[in-house]
Amino acid sequence: MRSKITTEIAGQVWKLVAQPGDDVAADAPIVILESMKMEIPILAPTAGKLIELHVAEEDMVAEGQLICVIESR
Repeated sequence: MRSKITTEIAGQVWKLVAQPGDDVAADAPIVILESMKMEIPILAPTAGKLIELHVAEEDMVAEGQLICVIESR
């Protein structure tokens, strides 16, 4: 099953923690956003493989924007 991960807040992509092809654990950070001088991790909702990444470092993102897709195990 594929899970689409979206942002809950607008901000700037500060750091990419995972890359496409990486295995991720449930609740592991995938992307870290910076918003209002705070670092906000975007976490994997389930364990699986990161198959799509739709942002790059320094991108501005809007609330609800698609960040990545994870294929669950």
